[in-house]
Amino acid sequence: MKKMKILLYTATLPLLFAACGSGAPATGSNATDNEDDWVTIFNGTDLTGWDIKIAGYPVNENPRNTFLVEDGMIRVNYAEYDSFDNLYGHLYYQEPLSHYKLRFDYRFTGEQTPGGANWNVRNSGVMFHSQSAASNDSLQAFPVSIEMQLLGGLGNGPRTTGNVCTPGTAVVMGDTINFNHCINSSSETYDGDNWISAEAVVLGGEAMHFLIEGDTVLSFRQPQIGGGFTNVNDNRENWESFGVDEDADAWIERQGEILTEGYIALQAESHPIDFRNIRLLKLEE
Repeated sequence: MKKMKILLYTATLPLLFAACGSGAPATGSNATDNEDDWVTIFNGTDLTGWDIKIAGYPVNENPRNTFLVEDGMIRVNYAEYDSFDNLYGHLYYQEPLSHYKLRFDYRFTGEQTPGGANWNVRNSGVMFHSQSAASNDSLQAFPVSIEMQLLGGLGNGPRTTGNVCTPGTAVVMGDTINFNHCINSSSETYDGDNWISAEAVVLGGEAMHFLIEGDTVLSFRQPQIGGGFTNVNDNRENWESFGVDEDADAWIERQGEILTEGYIALQAESHPIDFRNIRLLKLEE
């Protein structure tokens, strides 16, 4: 993607990254690792409390059993697919949230389903401050959201995970708004099919911090609408190319609006992936 940076001048900048050097993000006044305060938001047996949206299908239609519950895991499953057919999908937790921590484990398995894009090999994600399942356009590939991109190693060099991608959005890094569609983290590369632990600290419209295996690998501020869908230079055409047609103009008019809350969504992007131990800790605003 082409890069464009616009300096964001402010009289004062919140000191939201003071703790990043120590690897401990600022997390809110009631931040705690007390296990009793965490809530499991996936019951391990079915998808109660979650909504499915797959491009081209109504909400909660699950073509080819894309999302399965098996052995206490949510599985993104392509066993019934002959070809991916651009059936990008997301599984949305039904409660909108603003200030919280989310912890989960993930692992990539097997091979990418035929027809998936080359860049989607061992590629998935978890979306934050997302629009709802019901508000997606029918053919929309990705919700407007902030994505914690999950990548598996390919055995041929570095490939970080816990990156941020920004469908229809942008973030501030330091004092600069960054319109790059994806921004790499500082994580290690994780090859193979092993379980990886991940955490996101979401602080409303102020900041987000991504952690992999307990280490803070990426922090940014002021998640906001804008920057085209994936390319700031293409504007409406870029939105339409990802299936956002009906609502493209409405989103474009909201450019610069800070995202303070939204939905969590797990991504189905053509490579099988499993999620387990999905837990939530709400923080004081």
